Amino acid sequence: MKGKYKAIIALGLILILLPLTLLMTIAHWLPTLAGIWLPQGTRIAMEASPRFTRGAVVVPDLRYLAGDCELATLKDATLSHPQRWRVHIDELNLNVDCLSKIPLDQSGPAAPRSLAEWQSLLPESLLTIDKVNITPFQQFTGELRLSLTPQQQSLHYEGPSLSVEAKLNGQILTLEKLKVQALAGMDPLELAGTITLPPFADGLPEEGHLATKLRIPQEPELVDVAVNWNAEQGVLRMAKPNAAEALVTLPWTISDTIFEVNGGQWFWPYAGFPLRGGIALRVDGWKQGLENALISGRMNVVTQGSAGKANAVLNIGPGKLSMTNSALPVQLTGEAKQDGMVFYAVLPGEISGAIADPQLLFRPGALLRSRGRVIDALDVDEIRWPLAGVSVTQRGVDGRLQAIVRAHENEMGNFVLHLDGKADDFLPDSGLWRWKYWGNGAFTPMQAKWDARGRGEWRDSVVELTSLSTGFDKLEYGSMLVATPRLDLTHPLHWQRSEIAPSFEGAFALNAGETTFSGGSTLPPSTLTFNVTGEDPSSFQYKGELHAGEIGPVRVNGRWDGVRLRGNAWWPQQGLTVFQPLIPADWKMDLKGGSLYSQVAFSAAVGQGFEAGGHGVVKNGSVWLPDNQINGVDFVLPFRFSHSTWRLGTDGPVTLRIAEVKNQFTSSNITADLEGWYPWSESQPLMLSNVNVDILGGKLRMQQLRMPQRDAALLRLENISASELITAVNPKQFTLSGRVNGALPLWLNHPQWIVKDGWLTNPGPLTLRLDKDMADAIVKNNIAAGVAVNWLRYMEISHSWTAINLDNLGMLTLRANVQGTSQVEGKRNAVRLNYSHQENLFTLWRSLRFGDNLQTWLEQHTELPGVQCQSRDKTCEETQ
Repeated sequence: MKGKYKAIIALGLILILLPLTLLMTIAHWLPTLAGIWLPQGTRIAMEASPRFTRGAVVVPDLRYLAGDCELATLKDATLSHPQRWRVHIDELNLNVDCLSKIPLDQSGPAAPRSLAEWQSLLPESLLTIDKVNITPFQQFTGELRLSLTPQQQSLHYEGPSLSVEAKLNGQILTLEKLKVQALAGMDPLELAGTITLPPFADGLPEEGHLATKLRIPQEPELVDVAVNWNAEQGVLRMAKPNAAEALVTLPWTISDTIFEVNGGQWFWPYAGFPLRGGIALRVDGWKQGLENALISGRMNVVTQGSAGKANAVLNIGPGKLSMTNSALPVQLTGEAKQDGMVFYAVLPGEISGAIADPQLLFRPGALLRSRGRVIDALDVDEIRWPLAGVSVTQRGVDGRLQAIVRAHENEMGNFVLHLDGKADDFLPDSGLWRWKYWGNGAFTPMQAKWDARGRGEWRDSVVELTSLSTGFDKLEYGSMLVATPRLDLTHPLHWQRSEIAPSFEGAFALNAGETTFSGGSTLPPSTLTFNVTGEDPSSFQYKGELHAGEIGPVRVNGRWDGVRLRGNAWWPQQGLTVFQPLIPADWKMDLKGGSLYSQVAFSAAVGQGFEAGGHGVVKNGSVWLPDNQINGVDFVLPFRFSHSTWRLGTDGPVTLRIAEVKNQFTSSNITADLEGWYPWSESQPLMLSNVNVDILGGKLRMQQLRMPQRDAALLRLENISASELITAVNPKQFTLSGRVNGALPLWLNHPQWIVKDGWLTNPGPLTLRLDKDMADAIVKNNIAAGVAVNWLRYMEISHSWTAINLDNLGMLTLRANVQGTSQVEGKRNAVRLNYSHQENLFTLWRSLRFGDNLQTWLEQHTELPGVQCQSRDKTCEETQ
């Protein structure tokens, strides 16, 4: 009996210890056991044994290998069964590249083939994975939740670039959401719909229909996507709702060895102009997997611009796409047209590398060219982009980047520009692109030639222009000639494109030689230096100074906001003598004193043009000429400029004050005010007012002149001293003393008159004395004229009235009536003189010989008393 009890006790111990032993050694025997059902060439491995905790089994790690490649790795998996099986995994790493290590031919245990049989084997369970990492598609990292029953399977996946919500009921797959961020910077693609799966997983059903809706970034509405097939052929169609033309139509056929798309059509209306074309694609050996399939195809694009239609063809293959090493030749050949531009392409290349990280390398002979009209006035003769040796990957562009531009503008001139540089995995704000540029051209409007050159680089998020120099051999326009103006970079232009702390800074200098004018004026060599600081080229501030010899500095600052340029300019107070070089030498004008200062605010924008406003002030200016001195000039100019119109006088009128003007006679206390618009109009007139001059012992006044004129501007002469006028003119043949008043109605836009119905009169007595030698000579030479001249040797004029008219050709007409008393040899005689005179005032101004003109007139036209005299353009009458 003792032996039986020992055997029973021993068996009990074995039954208790065996499960414990198996559990403790599971890491050693489970991988070997699982290998029976795993595909040939794959295995699982565990470094730590599972453990029990709170009614759950925890597996610290589990690896699934294909050869030596880790296809999947899970960490901290927890298995429990409260009401149904629950599996929670902290992290799952999948390496897609390892799929190529699994042999294609597998001879393993028979597996259920129908979808329904697979679903019937599923236990009611919930699988949760906190983090799924997919190599090499790290952008699709996310969280997975899978709920399984035999009747329904639900999947939820959420990540920054991929989101999926799907349910499977029998053969009906309901895709509630599929959102993929395929490319950075683009809107995500969204897919939703219902799909009927085939009953067996080893082939396609004989007929069927798949329909869903797809969101593309360019279309606000979901587009319809449908696939219909029957036996071994079908059609895929994608179209906007209710659209007459589909975006994509792909008729396809499939057999055991070949998948083929033939006669496909596509239409893309989202590029700013419609694109369309055809598609043909063939995949040989598609069942053998991506690594062994041979791909070939053809796609063309038809474009149309103002120059007509154009066609370009993309030939693909034959070649292969691989998870590790693709080799697919491609070539784009043909032309494309957009508006007035034509693009020509011969771009042979090859796609290589892993399909997850492909590389496109352009082969020798790759060249992109273009020509046409960019805008109405600019014609591009040719642009060339040589691309041989350039490669494109997900990391960016690598290789030598070149461009050559030849263009001309009908009125501005022609030019040639070159760009050459080297890119190293360059994308905007990523990688490195170094470049240099140079060029030259003609600037026809100013009869000039120009050149430009510079260097720079774009390194990650920093764009830096390290050198820049551009200038003209001259600028000649009208009477102005600027010598060798040139813009140079004095401090590198640095642009940090960071979203957190963007910055933009640099410094420039614009230098020019002498600026000469045809009249003899010269502006000394000038320099404008300025710097820019801000966030980017569309948002910066600038500050600078302008010097031209001793002229300046004129200080400027402002800002550019990408739409409008704003600024202020200050001209600190400076002596007027620095402007002496601007005055031609033959003017014999010397600036003797005075000062100037000004301030201007300005802005410029497309659609608005240039606008400015401010004021300039001249104080106590003094100008000397050989025959004149102008002293005490005070000038204030407040203004605004907008839409090619000047608004003169804003806060107050433009004012001119001159203390004195010295020449043959002195004018003093000169005042004038100007206010209004230029060019003027009826609704926006220009007004000259408060015109006053103290002259010849009297005053000259004009209350108002309006442009455009409605009425004559009345120019009044008050108490003008005739003796001061005679002293100033200094005729030796006669003298005149007394005062004169007058009024001259002034017209500036009359079709005939400058002065119409003007008059002069004497408010008090006037005294006329003829030079004795002149009078004696007349009496000696002409006895008849001598009698009349004797009466005029000394004459006291009690009343005179002179009517004045001046037409716009310069013809002056005077009609005078003079009454007075003459004294001849102690006798007093009453005299009335009617005098008419015509002369071109413009010619008279050039001579200004009043005395000689009077003597000639007296010799020719003075007759005996009571006799009238007249000639072709002069009449006279004397009576006693």
